[in-house]
Amino acid sequence: MNADNIKSQMRKGYLEYCILLILKKKPAYTSDIIAELKDAKLIVVEGTLYPLLTRLKNGELLDYRWEESTQGPPRKYYEMTSQGDAFLQELENAWEEINNVVKKIKASPAHTDGVAY
Repeated sequence: MNADNIKSQMRKGYLEYCILLILKKKPAYTSDIIAELKDAKLIVVEGTLYPLLTRLKNGELLDYRWEESTQGPPRKYYEMTSQGDAFLQELENAWEEINNVVKKIKASPAHTDGVAY
């Protein structure tokens, strides 16, 4: 088994959640999203982020608006929709459930009665 493959699959599972958490705080430009993920030690490149943002927008979880920039062309700022807020709440509930399961399993004593499970 390859641990890197499993870590990659886990990362894909929580990347959307992290992006929605960032955008819940305030609308953000793509490079701002990448910077916040990087600050949290989650390295994501634009080639990964753009398709994900497009999928979230097509799912009506995000919207965007254009803002003029003093440093070049207009910038696309992504923001949460009301459907995105509701979806994020579902993800937060799922995250808590997963977290509780892992904590419980880690905290439970080892079975030493010889019974195979």
